[in-house]
Amino acid sequence: MEKPKFFETSKSFIGTILLLTLFTVFRLAYEYGAYKEFITKPFYFTYVNVLNSYEKSKNGKTYKVLKLRSDDGFVFYTTSHKKEDFLHKRLRIQIFPTSDISFQDYLGTFYVKSRIRKIEKLPYTFKDKLLDLVSKQHESSAMQSFYKAIFFATPIDKALREKIALLGVSHLVALSGFHLGILWGLVYGLFMLIYKPFQQRFFPYRHALLDMGVLTMGVLGAYLYFVGFPPSLLRSYAMAFAGWMFILMGIELISFTFLATIASVLVALFPSLLVSLSFWLSVSGVFYIFLILQYTKTYSKQMISVVFIPIGIFLLMLPVVHSIFGVTSAYQLLSPLLSLLFIPFYPLVMFLHLFGMGGVLDGMLLWLFSLPDDGIDSFLYLWQSGLYVALSFAAIWSRKIFYILLSIALFYALYLFI
Repeated sequence: MEKPKFFETSKSFIGTILLLTLFTVFRLAYEYGAYKEFITKPFYFTYVNVLNSYEKSKNGKTYKVLKLRSDDGFVFYTTSHKKEDFLHKRLRIQIFPTSDISFQDYLGTFYVKSRIRKIEKLPYTFKDKLLDLVSKQHESSAMQSFYKAIFFATPIDKALREKIALLGVSHLVALSGFHLGILWGLVYGLFMLIYKPFQQRFFPYRHALLDMGVLTMGVLGAYLYFVGFPPSLLRSYAMAFAGWMFILMGIELISFTFLATIASVLVALFPSLLVSLSFWLSVSGVFYIFLILQYTKTYSKQMISVVFIPIGIFLLMLPVVHSIFGVTSAYQLLSPLLSLLFIPFYPLVMFLHLFGMGGVLDGMLLWLFSLPDDGIDSFLYLWQSGLYVALSFAAIWSRKIFYILLSIALFYALYLFI
């Protein structure tokens, strides 16, 4: 028997999307009013937490670039010539907004001049303790940065970030659905090991997916809050939560209407996601996974998960990524293999860190990150990107167009790497 669809008719789907779009427009209108008020102020006082701090030099002078999150909800960059370390500090800051800040910048991240009026040290928290525990297990600052990024979504060192981009594994470092999927399997599996014997003996009438799903979603929700709601992870959590509910209700899960609805709901609730590259790249990745699954149903699960998805996603995402990021290196061809290896690697290094052995694989990782020496920049033109996206949507309804799309992606990969 075929599972019921998420929407019974196209009309109900279109109506839902239009309703969510209308709600988003109202939210944007409200945000635009706040933006106009913000940029007309001669100055603005706010308290901020320091998300990142690093040094830069210009004309022989050194200064610090600060990425800050305001208590009022926006994130921005500013600079300071003060010599002290701003990490783990809370600042009372005076900023000077101008009309140079666009509405898009206001929704995302913008630069503004400022004066620091007060510096307060934040209390030492449980998260800080965990970050210190991770750092102490690594001599290399690059490894400290890498592991704190994949565990806690902290900013990664610039030099290491460039190496990771040249390897084509940025998606493995930025917390996303890939990580959440691994964490779901890990947490749910551990809960089931404990739950199953009790269920069989005392309450066989209980539905394990419901009971353990509640606990697992609770743990993952706490983790999402703990790491600060990264956009790609927020999208993944919303899809995981809805997917778990749909499985319980027996509704078809892998559908483009499901993806479109979840993305629309999140944008309506959090308008800043409209300008979040990580969010839309995450959505794009899921879109192409669904596209691949739609046309590979007749193959074995092993073939789909080990061959079609890793290689297919790598190829199909290349034109999308190169519409935004041009960095290109032959080592990016390792991406599908490294993505597969990351599945056992991620839970393994978690356990190694729990037992104080987090540095065991540092030598191998440092060797891997040292491989790419240099790359070139190669971008797609806007019209080429638009055509590719249009073909991607058309491929939902046509197998022939899907093969055309795949061929374009393959030829583009040959053009980039050969």
